[in-house]
Amino acid sequence: MKKILIVEDVDLNLDLLVQLLEDEYSLVVARDGLEGIAKAGSERPDLILMDMSLPAMDGWEATRRIKSDAATSAIPVIGLSAHAMDGDSQRALEAGCNDYLTKPVDDHLLFLKLAEFLGD
Repeated sequence: MKKILIVEDVDLNLDLLVQLLEDEYSLVVARDGLEGIAKAGSERPDLILMDMSLPAMDGWEATRRIKSDAATSAIPVIGLSAHAMDGDSQRALEAGCNDYLTKPVDDHLLFLKLAEFLGD
């Protein structure tokens, strides 16, 4: 079973993602950017769903740090954010995200992206 690290601080968003994914994936949760970096290194997930607006360290910086570490740089990161302004997607890609989805997350699109990056 593939492992996904969900980095999300809002309970409602986290619960939704867990409910969508728990039957098909092994899930690890981090509640802020610093914990996300730590768990990316210790858990070695197959993919990271990274909220961009996080406490302690935002998802932009957490992604940059994950991608700059040789041990975690190959892990695909899908940025998740309520930010849907022009340029937000490009900013996420520049931070190192492999893709970017806006919230509320479209279930069908999320599963298409997971299949794309995890080969499911």
